Amino acid sequence: MRVHPARAAAAACTTTLLAALACAAPDVRAADPQARGYTDDDFPRVQELAPGVYSYEQLRSAGNERFTTVSMFVVTDEGVLVADGQGSPEETRLLVETIADITDQPITHVVICSDHGDHTAGNSEFPSSARFYAHPTSHAVLQATADNPNRPATAPPVVVPTDLVETSETLHLGGREIRLLFLGRAHTGGDLVVHLPAEKILFMSEAYLHRVFPAMRSAYPSEWVAMIEAAQAMDIETYVPGHGFVDSPEVLAEELETYRRAMVQVIDEATRLHAAGVELDVAVEQADFGDLESWSLRSSQAGRAIGRVYMELNGELPPG
Repeated sequence: MRVHPARAAAAACTTTLLAALACAAPDVRAADPQARGYTDDDFPRVQELAPGVYSYEQLRSAGNERFTTVSMFVVTDEGVLVADGQGSPEETRLLVETIADITDQPITHVVICSDHGDHTAGNSEFPSSARFYAHPTSHAVLQATADNPNRPATAPPVVVPTDLVETSETLHLGGREIRLLFLGRAHTGGDLVVHLPAEKILFMSEAYLHRVFPAMRSAYPSEWVAMIEAAQAMDIETYVPGHGFVDSPEVLAEELETYRRAMVQVIDEATRLHAAGVELDVAVEQADFGDLESWSLRSSQAGRAIGRVYMELNGELPPG
């Protein structure tokens, strides 16, 4: 495997999944890279999940906190499929360069699993000839962003998807079957997942935030729980999150259930406060999330989560 010298640190962790885990602190369940013993020089972090299937973790910041945004790419002899880009042209360009270090095949398919900017803001760095797939909800969001007359001239170009996936789409690329699925509204409302049935891999994007506090600014809380349960009912060995670390398949499956329970915990606490007639601004101050208090982004996301649950309970969310 060819690796650019500037990414030598990342290359140390670019191998099979189990071997790559040796680069991390043993069995640390946290999204904080420092808690796992990583430094900025360890990123991007690339792991081969199965032959030709790679996860890609790059650091990003939210205030003073650091965590990872995860992409996945599938290399075939008929091109490369990428699931989710990164949060800026510079970060996505590094992803494209990393893929070029691994294969001479061009990027031909890009799946927009999350329409949020931390996964799409750099999509203009992908080849313009690639096909871009998204759910109709995400297509509408990106189209509205592109058409916004108040969008700053210095903002990166918005790539509007070329192909819509309402429920499912099956691709056959280089003899590999790749399924694009909509399992229900979750983090964005247009959440797609990428399923590799032969490899039993499911890239869940922002529907799975590994040890990151449930971020709900555009979410559908109860439907999100149902979407996770639909994913858990599938024949999957490796669930790949959209944020947090890509651990062993066993840990990732355990942590997906931990995340599902975290979602329920947040919904239950917000529901308790709502039933008690606590006003939203007071509820944000009174909420107690127990062991979730130590999760990454708790300070920035807890208030938004309570507000979104209140909207759901008040019947204020758009119907599905």
